[in-house]
Amino acid sequence: MPIYTFEHQTPLITKLDAVSFSWLGIGERAHLQAALKNHIQAISPDTLVISEEFCEWDDSKRRIDLLGIDRDGNIVVIELKRDETGAHMELQALRYAAMVSTMTFRQAVDIYQKYLDRSGEAKNAKSELCNFLNWQEEGTEAEFPRGVRIVLASADFSKELTTAVMWLNQRDLDIRCVRMKPYKLDQTVLLDIEQIIPLPEASDYQILVRQQALVQKTAKTALESKTRTKYKFDNSIYGAGRLVLAVIQKICADKPNYNLEDLRKIFPKEILGSFEVITTKAEAENILQRSCHRRHFLNPEDIIVLADSQELSVCNQWSQYATNSFIQYIPKDLGYVVDIISHDEHFN
Repeated sequence: MPIYTFEHQTPLITKLDAVSFSWLGIGERAHLQAALKNHIQAISPDTLVISEEFCEWDDSKRRIDLLGIDRDGNIVVIELKRDETGAHMELQALRYAAMVSTMTFRQAVDIYQKYLDRSGEAKNAKSELCNFLNWQEEGTEAEFPRGVRIVLASADFSKELTTAVMWLNQRDLDIRCVRMKPYKLDQTVLLDIEQIIPLPEASDYQILVRQQALVQKTAKTALESKTRTKYKFDNSIYGAGRLVLAVIQKICADKPNYNLEDLRKIFPKEILGSFEVITTKAEAENILQRSCHRRHFLNPEDIIVLADSQELSVCNQWSQYATNSFIQYIPKDLGYVVDIISHDEHFN
C-alpha cells in the first residue's frame, strides 16, 4: 500500500514515491542493523536482543545478524536485507536456527553477558534475562528454549521466498517476514513496516493448522512412549497437564468463593516460571494470538467459571518436574491424594 501525505486545510492528498535503501545511501549493517538492534520491537515485538553478528561456531563466516529471545522463552534468529528480494535469506536463517536450537539457558546468559560488556552496559545478564522472561533465578533453566523463531526483515521479498516460507510454516516452523519499505519526505526517511507473513487475516487459519499438528504429534508421542508418567487423582487417570486442570477444577468446586488471586496464592507463578499457572481466559487467548501456540486449556469444557462469572484458563505447559512440584503445593487440609503411576501400569 502506498503512503500519502494529507493536508487537511487545503484539503490535499499527495502520494509519496517509494525509494530504495541503496538510493538513500542506507547500509545494511552500518545503518539498518545498528538502528534495529536498539529498536527491535519495530519488527519483532516482545523480543530482547542478546547478540549481534553472532558466530560462536566453527565456521566464523556464518553470522546471525541479530540474535534474540522472546517473552515465551523462544530463541529468535533475525536476518536483515536491504534489497527487494530477500536474496535466499530464508535458507541462511534455517541453517542458523538449527545451529542455535541446542543452546542452553546458561549459554544464552554467557552470550548476552558478552554483548552487554561489548556495549559498555554494566548489567548482569542472568538477572536481565530472568526479569525479561518473568522467571525466578532458579528452577526454570530446564524449560529453555521452548523453540526457535525466525524473523526475516527486508525491503521486499521474492515470490520464491514467500512461497518457501509459507510451505515451511505449514510444517510447524515459525518464520515471519517483515517488509520495511522506505519513503522520502523532504529530509525525512519514512519506514512503512508491515508483517506480510503470516498475514494478520490468515492468523486464525494458521492457528488451527498448528493446533491440529500439535494434537497429532502429542497423540503419536503418547502412543509410542512406554515411560510417560501418569497420575491418579479422584478415581481418574491423567497426564501431567490434565492432572493440574483436574485439581484446580476440584478446588474451585469445593471452594466456590475463591477468586483468581486466591488461586494464585496457592499456586504461584514460581511453579512454572514462564507462565502463570492460572490466568484469565482473555489473557490465554491473547497469548495464543501472539505466539500461534496454545499454552492453555481453552476448550469450552476446560474453562473454569468462578462465582463472580470470571472465566479462567489453566496453563498446559507441564513437564514431569513441574507437575511434581505442583503436587507439593496442593494444600494438605484439602485432603487431596495424587498417586504417581507409570504409563505401563495403567495400560497393562
